[in-house]
Formats: sequence, structure tokens, C-alpha cells
Amino acid sequence: MHTLILSITFSVMVSVFLKLARRCQVRIEQAIAMNYVTACVLCLWLLRPPLESLGRQTPAAWVLLGLLGVLLPTVFLIMAAAVRQAGIVLSDTAQRLSLVIPILAAFLVFHEALSGLKGLGILLALGALACLLRRPASAPARADARTDMLSDGPAPSDDGPHGATAHKGRLAWLTLLGVWAGYGTIDILFKQMARAGAGFTSTLLLSFALAAVLMGLWLLIRRTHWHARSLAAGILLGALNFSNIYFYIRAHQTYPANPTLVFAAMNIGVISIGTLVGAGLFRERLSRTNLAGIGLALAAIVLLFPR
Repeated sequence: MHTLILSITFSVMVSVFLKLARRCQVRIEQAIAMNYVTACVLCLWLLRPPLESLGRQTPAAWVLLGLLGVLLPTVFLIMAAAVRQAGIVLSDTAQRLSLVIPILAAFLVFHEALSGLKGLGILLALGALACLLRRPASAPARADARTDMLSDGPAPSDDGPHGATAHKGRLAWLTLLGVWAGYGTIDILFKQMARAGAGFTSTLLLSFALAAVLMGLWLLIRRTHWHARSLAAGILLGALNFSNIYFYIRAHQTYPANPTLVFAAMNIGVISIGTLVGAGLFRERLSRTNLAGIGLALAAIVLLFPR
């Protein structure tokens, strides 16, 4: 059970890191790039993927890897923006609700049978997402540079405090939706990679490596001035991010006959602990609609996993 608890803990710690990054003057793009370099090193050290098979991928596998290489850092940036705009609680819940996307794909694309419980779970998940995306009209405005979605520039100005509040609400809505859609798409790509026959550890290493290269090239094209604190923070982020994945894999190895326990405990645990951390440590304010969305999300997760 300790592996599962550690995986949940590191997942929430990634969100806490993203919440504190701007306050600590960390340039999140550079930290994310270094995060993937660190993840590659830890993957080689701890998971020991078969290096001789890395280059022997099918054309379809390379296409999927290319998509993952682009999406992994992009969605990480969106997650960082969501944590700033909407907070840890709603961002973690939106990420965990992304499981409905591969489940919908299984029914709509791969023509799996739809059971009554899963159908109800999907409806609850979509209802939960709608509740999470609803922002209270009285949310406090923060129109300074730290609330910009994906850049270090100032947030666009609006007319008065109500305009600034509306702008923040739109950004929160968009980033939460991006987290939900982005992580759901990545999950589908990993499932497709598994269907193509590639080893998971090799796939993970190549995905991390491509993400690091593409993120690094993007920063070079932008003529980034490298920031030592941000690169050092990226090593910490990479250790947290990889530790979440590593202990998640170990949890599945510990309970090979009961994957449903791991799936459900991971999703419910992250939402629950994330709620406690966001509300207790960062005083994140949630509307009654948001709280209802978290409750619906927990119920949906219980219904969606196979029995």
C-alpha cells in the first residue's frame, strides 16, 4: 500500500510545485524542459528499459511518439496555468476526470459494449466537469503578470475589476478544459502505443526524450535566457513527476490481480488530498457548484472502473 500512497503524494506535490513556481520566480517553461531531462535519467536508472529495442519502432509507433513528444510538455504548461488560474483542487480533479475520454473512445472508436454503470459514470463525469468549469462571479481579480496563461507577459487588461474578474474566469475555464482534454488524449496515445506492441518503459523513455528535445528547441528558438534557479527547480520537478509514475507502476506490480484498486485509489486519493492541500494550505475558495463537481467526480470514478 505504501507504493500507492507515495504515488498519490508525489502527484499532489507536482501540483504544489506548479502553484509555488511563480512565487519563487521560477520560469516554468525552463523547469518543464529540465523536468523531462531528469525524467529520462531516472527512467534509465530505475526502470532500465531495453535500449537495444529503442530504435526498432514501427512507423505508426513513431507517429504516436511524435504526438506524445509535443503533447506532454504542452499539456504540462496548460496544467501549470490551470493550477495558477483555478487552483490545485479543480486542476487535479479535471486531470483525473480525463479518464472519461479514453473510455468514450473505447465505446465510440473501438466499439466496446457500454454497460449501464459505465454509461451512468460517463454522465456523472461530464456533469462533474461542467460543475468544475463554473467559476463564481465574485471570484477576486488578479490582473498582474503572474496570472498570464502561458507566458511571462502581463495579463490583458479589461475595463475595471469586473472585466479583470471575467478575464480570469475565462482563463480558468479554458485551462481546466485543456487539462481534461489534454491528459485524456495522452492516455489514448499511450493505450494505442501499448496496442502497437511497444514496451511501456521504452515508450516512456522515448516520450520523455522527445518532449525534452522539442521543449529545448522551442526555448532556443525563442532565444531564452537560461535561468539557473529555474533549471535547478526543473530537476526537482522531474524527480517529483517521475516518482509519481514510478510508484504508480510499482503499485500495479504490487497488486497485479487487482488493477481496479490501484486505478480507483489513485484517482480518488489525488482528488481528496488535493482538495485538503488546496483548501488548507492555499486557502482556495470553492463554490457549492465546484464542491458538487468534486463529489460527482468521485462517484464517476467509482462507477467507471471495471469490476
